[in-house]
Amino acid sequence: MRRRLASMLYEGMLLFGVLFIAGWLFSTLLQQRHALYLRHAQQIWLLLVMGIYFVWFWIHGGQTLAMKTWHIRLVSADGKPLRVWRAIMRYLLAWLWFLPGLALASVLGAHAWMLVLIPALNMLLWALATYLDPQRQFLHDRLAGTRLIMQQPVKPGAAARSVPR
Repeated sequence: MRRRLASMLYEGMLLFGVLFIAGWLFSTLLQQRHALYLRHAQQIWLLLVMGIYFVWFWIHGGQTLAMKTWHIRLVSADGKPLRVWRAIMRYLLAWLWFLPGLALASVLGAHAWMLVLIPALNMLLWALATYLDPQRQFLHDRLAGTRLIMQQPVKPGAAARSVPR
């Protein structure tokens, strides 16, 4: 669990750069002069950029950079590489980490710290749900038919091949 959560934290830092560039391109190309101008279009754009980022890496090797760093690989439930539709389904289901808490905060009209506390409790409950799963998989992985596997780090020199001269 710690390794997966650390990978998610690292992924968030990497995504900051990806989304910063995507947001800058959006606002530059559409000459966005005010933060609220085309706000919803920009949110959809950033959601698509994140989706493309994750789906691309998951179907090309099963790992993002953060997942490689923490030796985690995403595979289908039967251990095979992911196909596009399963990766898209996992990406959409992973939003369940955030959306129920944000929706509840909105419905309750939460202000100040409650806007942080309610989604944080949702995330905590989602993470604790792994202890209900016999294989300790996240709920969105179970629903999407995927699973995370831990890989042993490759020792230096073990993957080196002799290069013909």
